[in-house]
Amino acid sequence: MRLLIRILAAPVVVILTLFVWICSAILYCSAYLLGLAGSLIGLMALVMFISGSMRNAILLLILAYLISPLGLPMAAAWLLARVQDLRYEIMDELG
Repeated sequence: MRLLIRILAAPVVVILTLFVWICSAILYCSAYLLGLAGSLIGLMALVMFISGSMRNAILLLILAYLISPLGLPMAAAWLLARVQDLRYEIMDELG
Protein backbone atom coordinates (compact mmCIF):
# COMPACT_ATOMS: atom_id res chain seq x y z
CA MET A 1 0.00 0.00 0.00
CA ARG A 2 2.81 2.38 0.90
CA LEU A 3 4.50 1.67 -2.43
CA LEU A 4 1.32 2.59 -4.28
CA ILE A 5 1.13 5.91 -2.41
CA ARG A 6 4.77 6.63 -3.28
CA ILE A 7 4.13 5.89 -6.94
CA LEU A 8 1.09 8.17 -6.99
CA ALA A 9 2.81 10.99 -5.08
CA ALA A 10 6.02 11.01 -7.13
CA PRO A 11 4.56 13.01 -10.05
CA VAL A 12 3.08 15.52 -7.60
CA VAL A 13 6.50 16.07 -6.03
CA VAL A 14 8.09 16.49 -9.46
CA ILE A 15 5.43 18.98 -10.55
CA LEU A 16 5.80 20.96 -7.31
CA THR A 17 9.59 20.99 -7.73
CA LEU A 18 9.36 22.35 -11.27
CA PHE A 19 6.71 24.85 -10.20
CA VAL A 20 8.93 26.17 -7.39
CA TRP A 21 11.95 26.49 -9.71
CA ILE A 22 10.02 28.33 -12.40
CA CYS A 23 8.26 30.61 -9.94
CA SER A 24 11.55 31.37 -8.17
CA ALA A 25 13.10 32.52 -11.44
CA ILE A 26 10.07 34.63 -12.29
CA LEU A 27 10.00 36.08 -8.78
CA TYR A 28 13.68 37.01 -8.95
CA CYS A 29 13.28 38.83 -12.28
CA SER A 30 10.05 40.55 -11.34
CA ALA A 31 11.39 41.71 -7.96
CA TYR A 32 14.32 43.34 -9.76
CA LEU A 33 12.14 45.07 -12.34
CA LEU A 34 9.52 46.10 -9.80
CA GLY A 35 12.25 47.47 -7.56
CA LEU A 36 13.39 49.73 -10.37
CA ALA A 37 9.82 50.78 -11.11
CA GLY A 38 9.20 51.44 -7.41
CA SER A 39 12.24 53.69 -7.28
CA LEU A 40 11.02 55.69 -10.26
CA ILE A 41 7.55 56.03 -8.79
CA GLY A 42 9.10 57.09 -5.48
CA LEU A 43 11.01 59.83 -7.27
CA MET A 44 7.79 60.91 -8.98
CA ALA A 45 6.15 61.09 -5.55
CA LEU A 46 8.98 63.34 -4.36
CA VAL A 47 8.35 65.64 -7.32
CA MET A 48 4.65 65.66 -6.45
CA PHE A 49 5.47 66.64 -2.85
CA ILE A 50 7.62 69.52 -4.08
CA SER A 51 4.98 70.68 -6.55
CA GLY A 52 2.35 70.73 -3.81
CA SER A 53 0.10 67.88 -4.88
CA MET A 54 0.00 66.07 -1.54
CA ARG A 55 -2.81 63.63 -2.38
CA ASN A 56 -1.15 62.37 -5.56
CA ALA A 57 2.20 62.10 -3.80
CA ILE A 58 0.74 59.94 -1.04
CA LEU A 59 -0.97 57.70 -3.60
CA LEU A 60 2.29 57.32 -5.51
CA LEU A 61 4.17 56.47 -2.31
CA ILE A 62 1.63 53.76 -1.51
CA LEU A 63 1.95 52.39 -5.04
CA ALA A 64 5.76 52.52 -4.81
CA TYR A 65 5.66 50.54 -1.56
CA LEU A 66 3.35 47.90 -3.02
CA ILE A 67 5.58 47.22 -6.02
CA SER A 68 8.84 47.52 -4.08
CA PRO A 69 10.57 44.29 -3.01
CA LEU A 70 8.94 44.68 0.42
CA GLY A 71 5.38 44.73 -0.96
CA LEU A 72 3.83 42.30 -3.39
CA PRO A 73 7.05 40.42 -4.28
CA MET A 74 7.51 39.62 -0.59
CA ALA A 75 3.96 38.27 -0.43
CA ALA A 76 4.68 36.14 -3.51
CA ALA A 77 7.89 34.84 -1.91
CA TRP A 78 5.94 33.92 1.23
CA LEU A 79 3.38 32.04 -0.85
CA LEU A 80 6.11 30.27 -2.79
CA ALA A 81 7.72 29.22 0.50
CA ARG A 82 4.42 27.66 1.59
CA VAL A 83 4.30 25.64 -1.67
CA GLN A 84 7.85 24.49 -1.05
CA ASP A 85 6.94 23.52 2.51
CA LEU A 86 4.11 21.42 1.09
CA ARG A 87 6.54 19.68 -1.23
CA TYR A 88 8.92 18.91 1.64
CA GLU A 89 6.01 17.68 3.77
CA ILE A 90 4.96 15.25 1.04
CA MET A 91 8.54 14.05 0.63
CA ASP A 92 8.92 13.53 4.39
CA GLU A 93 5.69 11.53 4.58
CA LEU A 94 6.85 9.27 1.79
CA GLY A 95 10.09 8.50 3.55
